[in-house]
Amino acid sequence: MTDGEISVGGITVRLTRTGKQLFGGNGISKGDLIEYYLTIAPRILPYLRERPLAMRRYPDGIAGQAIVQKNVPRTFPDWITRVEVEKQGGTVCQVVCDKPATLVYLANQASIELHVFLSQLGALDRPDQLVFDLDPADAGQFGQACRTALALRRLLTDELGLAAYVKTTGGKGLHVHVPLRAEEHFDSVRAFARQAADLLASRDPGRLTTEQRRQERDGRLYLDVMRNAYAQLAIAPYSARGRPGAPVATPLHWDEVEDGGPAPGQLTIRTTAARLARIADPWAGMTRHRRGLAGPRRRLDALSR
Repeated sequence: MTDGEISVGGITVRLTRTGKQLFGGNGISKGDLIEYYLTIAPRILPYLRERPLAMRRYPDGIAGQAIVQKNVPRTFPDWITRVEVEKQGGTVCQVVCDKPATLVYLANQASIELHVFLSQLGALDRPDQLVFDLDPADAGQFGQACRTALALRRLLTDELGLAAYVKTTGGKGLHVHVPLRAEEHFDSVRAFARQAADLLASRDPGRLTTEQRRQERDGRLYLDVMRNAYAQLAIAPYSARGRPGAPVATPLHWDEVEDGGPAPGQLTIRTTAARLARIADPWAGMTRHRRGLAGPRRRLDALSR
């Protein structure tokens, strides 16, 4: 991509400073980021539509100050969809990314990372998915994250009757997402997630923990469920990350997790488009597997006794 105007879905977007290096000295420019988001728009937009979004912008590249931006600036064009989100003490106006032109515009703003609600418009207080963040103690323990994800999947799917989907975070760990019917409020959903995480940790206490205090984890993988709260955010599937090499938070097939990879560093804005051209989306059909938590909660209570 080069500077100038581009028509995206009939909308004209002006591109500026496309040659700026955003990811350090590896030659990946803002133009490359824009090209990536434009190319994968058909894959990423289903996971962004109907969800308020927060941008993590790097106007000076990843070596500079990151800006987490929820409120829509006044300079954003009128064709960008917005939604007023209630928060403590007032409201915030957030972007809803529902068209390719919005992706391109945000990338031109050096919005490398796109973080979204776990709930959708019309039911923002009732999540339609919950997420477990599997956070190893260090970057060399991705294999442990894979083994934990498989154990969590067995608990969720085989024992509780829920569907489970997995993605890399673009960092050292994995996210396991569970599609839900948007029936319950965040507090009860998070309580369910915490109970499930506690049960999994109790089965392997030498390797797993739900201890929030880092100094108490003793090198164990942290099962984090704290994102399951109103207005909390999760990195969107196929979002780039503001880290060296331009990694991507990438949905995986479960057989890939069973094989221990691909490692996070392999999945970048330079490789993900080609990957998607040769494999089916691992999260395709996810919405068809939404479940309520009433039955799984009874089973979880019985297992936790």
